[in-house]
Amino acid sequence: MRWFLLAVILLAFSAASFGQIGVGISVRIGPPALPVYAQPICPGPGYLWTPGYWAWDDDGGYYWVPGTWVVAPVGLLWTPGWWGWGGGAYLWHAGYWGPHVGFYGGINYGFGYGGVGFVGGEWRGGGFFYNRSVTNVSVTNVTNVYNRTVVVNENHVAFNGPGGVQAHETAQEERYSHEQHTPALASQTEHQQAASRERQNFASENHGRPAVAATARPGDFSRRSVVAARAAGGEYHAPAMSPREARVASNAGNRGNAGKSNEGFRSFTPPSKGGNASANNRGGNSNEGFRSFNQPKNGNSNNGSHNQNESHGAQNRGNENHSRESSHASEPAKHQSAPPKEEKRR
Repeated sequence: MRWFLLAVILLAFSAASFGQIGVGISVRIGPPALPVYAQPICPGPGYLWTPGYWAWDDDGGYYWVPGTWVVAPVGLLWTPGWWGWGGGAYLWHAGYWGPHVGFYGGINYGFGYGGVGFVGGEWRGGGFFYNRSVTNVSVTNVTNVYNRTVVVNENHVAFNGPGGVQAHETAQEERYSHEQHTPALASQTEHQQAASRERQNFASENHGRPAVAATARPGDFSRRSVVAARAAGGEYHAPAMSPREARVASNAGNRGNAGKSNEGFRSFTPPSKGGNASANNRGGNSNEGFRSFNQPKNGNSNNGSHNQNESHGAQNRGNENHSRESSHASEPAKHQSAPPKEEKRR
């Protein structure tokens, strides 16, 4: 009996560990748009860029975890975490290290993470080579570089699902999901924890434009190391419900919350009446920006400037379904949106 109980405990522990790599937090309100910011210069050889993302705190709601360079495990690549709609809630899928970059919701995090795979660099033997077309690397302290033109799109949407990015896992990405993976490094976990202790990182304080959008090294929030956001990635709307009300238990989220409202944190601005419909009104995706370093746009040189993830006001004015229910409402109906229907993903 003792051996049986021990086996059950170990099995439960293993399942919990796997869950940290799989689906984690689930909430009823989607994250704000990804802020617009520049990438800090790479500190040195062996560092790999891990993009910033919106994390969740049950007391304060969404807070920004700055993008940062980390010393990568040799031969491994980082698959970013991502928010996706499913089971009646927005679910967080944690990032991981592996031999290939897997599915990360189609989210365009920039700097080589355009929604599919990673084009910011590659391993060659035991050394990592950087693509200077999309990463901020100086040849004075990093010699393993190359230049490969990359076509990138601007899309600051931070979640996958109806009203957001419409992307599905490919057969190749599905195979990658079965490879051996390693969870976030201790430096990454500590970096997120440090970000959660700074009130300025919370969306309720910065309205989608964090003062510390990126930093050169994990946990280094000193003035010389950090980069502030140039702009919010989209119009910010405060949620109508508190973080505690928005939080969904994992089992409840898996059963679905078809009757729950999805108020606040709308990632898009509705198209103006009588205005010209643009590309970003089709499917929720815009087709500009996140320009690579020294990459011309519309035939003109960008004067050698680095990738600034510049936004020209091209916000995703994708489809938003406004809720007619007001069970949780404390603001006008125009600031509410109904939860999208769950979309099955392979």
